[in-house]
Amino acid sequence: MPVQTRRLDRVMAERQIPGLHDLMRRFLHDQLYPEREPGEDIPIEDCPELALDKSVSVFHAATATFYAPSELAGPGGMHREFVRCSPSWYGGRPRYDTVLVKTDEDAPGMLGMTVGRVRMFFSFTFRYVRYQCALVEWFELIGELPDPVTGMWMVKPEVSGGRRAMGVVHIDSIVRACHLIGYYGRTRIPTDFHYADSLHAFRRYYVNSFIDYHAHETIT
Repeated sequence: MPVQTRRLDRVMAERQIPGLHDLMRRFLHDQLYPEREPGEDIPIEDCPELALDKSVSVFHAATATFYAPSELAGPGGMHREFVRCSPSWYGGRPRYDTVLVKTDEDAPGMLGMTVGRVRMFFSFTFRYVRYQCALVEWFELIGELPDPVTGMWMVKPEVSGGRRAMGVVHIDSIVRACHLIGYYGRTRIPTDFHYADSLHAFRRYYVNSFIDYHAHETIT
């Protein structure tokens, strides 16, 4: 069930995401015309029109279901996990989980995926089709090979115009949740450092491929 259903312009104001309208239009372009140039590379005027009073249903969690034959759990190795994106987790600080998003079906492992931090799950109807989406903040790969010391891929927050790069993706493109580890370097972590700041306090992160069998097989 949705946490709330609001007009698009109200969601943008309440969540302080002024660019959401344009991101949704670019998303619709990619959904409707997958054979054409990607929506992020064309003028916004060439993307489908979308009314600001469009009803949008917002959710604070989604379920990822995936097949992990090497880590049997449930019928035939099926796994299920929750991805959270709550602006107030148990009445406290926000919780926005990170996920692996499939970007290239033909590329292996991390070369065909990227990391996104889910800021909102939502759905809306356009031309009688219901779209279930996620708004994500992007991370980008560092290099084309894993770190030679740890064996883990590294990512960094993607920035565009001095702000975090964001995008709208269909939830079908989300592979599963993922775990990022901050690259600490030689900087001391303050004793009052709050874990809720972990995903925006570091310049680089390791993509933890050792958190479970499925992550190791999927990422590497």
